[in-house]
Amino acid sequence: MDVDAVVERAGRAEGVWISRFGPDELRERAAAVDTGLPLAGVPFAVKDNIDVAGLPTTAGCPDFAYMPDRNAPVVQRLVDAGAIVVGKTNLDQFATGLTGARSPYGAPESVFGGGLISGGSSSGSAVAVADGTVAFSLGTDTAGSGRVPAALNGIVGVKPTRGLLSTLGVVPACRSLDCVSVFARDLTTAGRVLRVARGFVREDPWSREGDRPLIAQPRMGVPEALDFFGDSGQEKAFARFGGAATVDIGPLLEAGDLLYRGPWVAERLADLGEFLAAHPESVLPVTRAVLETGHGFTAADAFRAQHRLQQLRNAADRMWERIDVLVLPTIGTTYTHDEIAADPIGRNLNLGRYTQFANLLDMAAVTVPNGFTADGRPASITLFGPAFSDETLALAAAGIKTDDTMTLAVVGLHLDGEPRNHELSERGATLAGTARTAPRYRLHLLPSGAPGLVRGDDGAAIEVELWHLPAAQVGGFLAGIPAPLSLGRIALEDGTEVTGFLCEAYAAAGTPDITASGGWRNYRSSGGPNS
Repeated sequence: MDVDAVVERAGRAEGVWISRFGPDELRERAAAVDTGLPLAGVPFAVKDNIDVAGLPTTAGCPDFAYMPDRNAPVVQRLVDAGAIVVGKTNLDQFATGLTGARSPYGAPESVFGGGLISGGSSSGSAVAVADGTVAFSLGTDTAGSGRVPAALNGIVGVKPTRGLLSTLGVVPACRSLDCVSVFARDLTTAGRVLRVARGFVREDPWSREGDRPLIAQPRMGVPEALDFFGDSGQEKAFARFGGAATVDIGPLLEAGDLLYRGPWVAERLADLGEFLAAHPESVLPVTRAVLETGHGFTAADAFRAQHRLQQLRNAADRMWERIDVLVLPTIGTTYTHDEIAADPIGRNLNLGRYTQFANLLDMAAVTVPNGFTADGRPASITLFGPAFSDETLALAAAGIKTDDTMTLAVVGLHLDGEPRNHELSERGATLAGTARTAPRYRLHLLPSGAPGLVRGDDGAAIEVELWHLPAAQVGGFLAGIPAPLSLGRIALEDGTEVTGFLCEAYAAAGTPDITASGGWRNYRSSGGPNS
């Protein structure tokens, strides 16, 4: 593990981490690892509702924090295999939410920028993997928290069969439904982690093991109809997946509605009700509002919902007579932080539309990237199967090929012929042509000698190159982007938007303004550095 690189990346990741081990302790742990172990020296992050000895568990609520005296069993298995915990990551408070915007520790943005939410509740865990700080991370998943953030950050998210990974040492959200999930940049890494982390834990009443035969060529199914909430880009992205039988997912969606619109909200009060009553001001208003709806359900309501859920489970079981794997879009649309702020409850429900039913219906799920929309937003699909079909889902997911690419605007050292262009070409990127930005950007010469594109009201049109980067290579490319540069949404002269390099405004302050050149090549040819 390159401790210095991990510490540097973690240090500039805004809103991602709640607590971390110091560099000296990380170096000591890295030096002590047995190199023969299966995960020797591999850095990982842990969602801050899972116990890690030596760091507080906050569940996203400072007044709730406590100091555990030992690792959760799922963490300990990974440590015993040689993996190194870097720290604890941000989450929607008490794992209640799918947006990543419900935490007093900040609201991390998707690695694709543009104000896009990171997704929740395992927001920090997903971003820490997607930005290259760690190789994998642990999250939790009750309603989709191990899948929605994977979709919004272009990575793999594995929600195992309930109980396959122990939830002992995890702050409960909905105890009967909670799962520990795994984030990674690829299926191979996720599979290695899952093999190490799984296993029956006698002290955990929810732990279980099971088996289901591996199906090498599973029968695939897709829904008869879907709602993309008006998002044609996500609809077209999912349409790339075809050639499968169609099934009615109405019973699944009805089951999912029970999670937040039925008495399972009251189950959250079984563990958090006393704290909420004693410390109401310690809980964010949106989180408190969700939890307090649980007071409106009676015991009779709970039994009625269980009876209806049993009927819906029966319908889902009949679906597996026709297909082995169900494929759905992970999310029907994406949202920015501003859009979530305008409707935090309604849009949260939209994000969970195709995820919330999985644990209620005892399904396993694997989320994988599905390229990008035409305007550069990440698309994703999730594969579902019955309990203990985890290996079949991983095999099926590995067989799905996405030829889609992300269009990336570059402005300086990544241009064709420039010193860092090899970071694109070596990843199979191809040059699509040149373009000009809308007249709302300024170009600055940074102390590093590279140009930085800054968004502003009094800007000009700047020349950029457009590159097509294979979707599978985006994560690795992102890991090499140095501060103060980041990816964000860049408006082009023709009115379209693409993902591209932007510079933090603070870093450009006091540096030479080279906007008048119209672009890096023009600046160089007119006598700039290295001309």
